[in-house]
Amino acid sequence: MATEGQYESILCVKPEVNVYRIPPRASNRAIRAADWKLDAPDWTGRMRVTALGKVAYVKLEDKISGELFAQAPLEEYPGIAMETVSDSSRYFVLRIQDDNAG
Repeated sequence: MATEGQYESILCVKPEVNVYRIPPRASNRAIRAADWKLDAPDWTGRMRVTALGKVAYVKLEDKISGELFAQAPLEEYPGIAMETVSDSSRYFVLRIQDDNAG
């Protein structure tokens, strides 16, 4: 991941975040956090935002072991990797995918 001469910087750490699996968008309608099951997160852990060169990474990690659950590279904001929701400034949509999925 790191190229020679570049160092990864930690920009922000949130010790507890909730992750919700949301269904694919059926239309161009704005995404609303109120449509999620906010009382039943699918995963809870730590979030670290790091930077390497001109790319930021949102990393979701286990709170205790630090094991990586998922990450999303952010080359631009807003962009396809991160979107705002229409009804909250606290929630956002982070697009993650399994690089090992066929």
